[in-house]
Amino acid sequence: MNRSDVLALAAQYYDSGDLMADLQRRVACPTESQNPQRQPELEQYLRDEIGVSLQGMGFEWQLVDNAQAGKPPLLLARRMEDASLPTILMYGHGDVVNGQEGRWKQDRSPWQLTQHGDQWFGRGTADNKGQHTINLGALAATLRARDGKLGLNIKMIFEMSEEIGSPGLLEACVEHADYLRADLFLASDGPRLAATHPTLFLGSRGALQLRLTLNPDNGAHHAGNWGGVLLNPGLVLAHAVASLVNASGVIQVAGLRPPAISERVRALISDFNIGGDAGDPALADGWGEPGLSAAERLFAWNTLELIAFETGNAARPVGAIPAQAQAVFQLRFVVGTDWQQGQQHLRRHLDAHGFAAVQITLEGSAPATRLDPDDPWVALASASMQASLGKPVSILPNLGGTIPNHCFSEALGLPTLWMPHSYPSCSQHAPDEHLLGSVAREGVQLMAGLLWDLGEQAQPLCRRQDIGVGAV
Repeated sequence: MNRSDVLALAAQYYDSGDLMADLQRRVACPTESQNPQRQPELEQYLRDEIGVSLQGMGFEWQLVDNAQAGKPPLLLARRMEDASLPTILMYGHGDVVNGQEGRWKQDRSPWQLTQHGDQWFGRGTADNKGQHTINLGALAATLRARDGKLGLNIKMIFEMSEEIGSPGLLEACVEHADYLRADLFLASDGPRLAATHPTLFLGSRGALQLRLTLNPDNGAHHAGNWGGVLLNPGLVLAHAVASLVNASGVIQVAGLRPPAISERVRALISDFNIGGDAGDPALADGWGEPGLSAAERLFAWNTLELIAFETGNAARPVGAIPAQAQAVFQLRFVVGTDWQQGQQHLRRHLDAHGFAAVQITLEGSAPATRLDPDDPWVALASASMQASLGKPVSILPNLGGTIPNHCFSEALGLPTLWMPHSYPSCSQHAPDEHLLGSVAREGVQLMAGLLWDLGEQAQPLCRRQDIGVGAV
């Protein structure tokens, strides 16, 4: 068979209904990692869905304990054809956010795959069961087209904790680095630039989550009896919050701002249009860093977003000065930001503006990562994708969101390529999460075509001096 045959087999996986059947079975597993009662389902998914599917394609696989107590295991797998061949490491996560039953339109169940036109509804369809189901189907199609010989070694790691911050993933990559050794990392998560734009992204923005708290330790008191003589923590914290980001969404903390955008990154995203798909929100005029395009603000700049603010009880207000107030921020940042000193930068800013009583708690962090856009793996992958569909490929220097790419780019030292099979308005993490069938059909062809081309073209790109080719 030839390259056209593998694309036809990949399309057949979609057209026959086999992709939908596989995804229906996986969506039916309520693998909510945020729900402690779902621990049995998390391990069951690895064994019965991922392990069984991989074994049928000639993989050996094993479950390994999570280094973090009480967290679900991870699955490691490999299919070695020849130690001299290039080795690709792939990844997926089978956990999902809470199903939010009762909040889906038309009484849909989050655990039942439901089709409405081009939309396939169900929890995990976009994040991440649909995406790794597409990739597993593409791998099976490529094996058929090449008579069971990929011309590659394939390794995989699956986790069940991504939706709670991937606890244990970094430790697993470090502990099992020899087992996972490869030449290239290739996976799918997140959205395309737009539904009709095949996309390749090379890393992700990093994230810091910070909680600001003001508690005068004075209790709540009647607003009529004590108003005007007691400090109101809600008002004070509101002013502290307003000092961090101005009314136009511009970061005011110097240390949390990014370096200047490089000309290479600016050129890469210069013609990107943000939004415009059905269901996309309207962009805000005059919001964000002045002088930048929407694409530059999203993919090449930092944002400091207030994601929660609480004082008193807005649902059931009472006439009292609240006892305390708290606010939660997320900083999404690009490579080059001084993120490791982020809490200290925030502390100095608040102190300088008269808010020394506001306490800061760092609740989570992940570094920013970005493969050089001129890396030869990027050229190979983008050319392959364009050859498969005859469409131009959007190359993002990094995803606007945050994924655990550092586990692969930093801990394992791999060049990282992400080919997303979702789109921005998929309602990921919300009721009515869905996958677009048209994107799924393209996705399985794109991945099958890339696996075919890697089998033909990867050998000269392998970095033998760094990590070896196909090492076991």
